[in-house]
This record gives sequence, C-alpha cells and structure tokens, in this order.
Amino acid sequence: MEASGLSSLKPQLEELGVPLYALVKEHISTEIQDFRQHFPGDIFLDDQKIFYGPQQRRMTALGLIRLGVWQNFIRAWKAGYQGNLDGEGFILGGVFVIGAGKQGILLEHREKEFGNIVNNEAVIDAVKKIQKEE
Repeated sequence: MEASGLSSLKPQLEELGVPLYALVKEHISTEIQDFRQHFPGDIFLDDQKIFYGPQQRRMTALGLIRLGVWQNFIRAWKAGYQGNLDGEGFILGGVFVIGAGKQGILLEHREKEFGNIVNNEAVIDAVKKIQKEE
C-alpha cells in the first residue's frame, strides 16, 4: 500500500529530477513481479540485507496483538492490498529521501509497526530540498 502511495508521487518526482527506487530484502516466487504492479520505479534486491543493518529492526510475534497493526492490516485489505506471508516477514521497512553529494538523508521514516506508512507530503517537501550537483 505504501509503495502504491509513493508511486503516485512519480510524476512530481520526475519533474523535480528525482528517481524513485525500492529496495527489497528477498525474492521469493513471484514477489517482485507482484510488487511491480504497485511500484513503477526501479526495484533492487538486497538479499544480504546490508541496507537493513547493522541492526535489523524487527517486530516480534507479540507485535501482532497491537491494535495499530490490525487497523493498518484492515485498511490495506479493504483497499485491495494483500500481504506476503512467505519468507522473512518481521523485518520493518522504511522510506528515505537521500540528497545529492554530502547532503545525506533529508527524510528518514522507519516503520514503528507493520503498516506505519510515510506521509507523502513530507516526502515531497524533503525532495524539494535536494540540491543539484554541478
């Protein structure tokens, strides 16, 4: 669901000269192909989970009893999105806007629980701060 929301920003990102990338941690069966229908940007595989470290943020099975997780699950399900139940499903993700050169990270959104999505306006605001390299 988050990937689809970020994908809706692609025209604005292109206008600002900023690419849209996804980084996934595993490739099981048709997982990446299924993801492509929700994400028009380039997709990269980090099967060694280097970008996810050095300490991977995980949600334990106890996290499944959190109300927010179930609200996020129901919201995504009602919108027609299905989760992937294969593979490593407890590593939390995030969204980063990384500036040019030494600008570094301009926006860092790390999931606090499953389905905790980034604010798209915050993404656009951060992208507008990217300085063009000369």
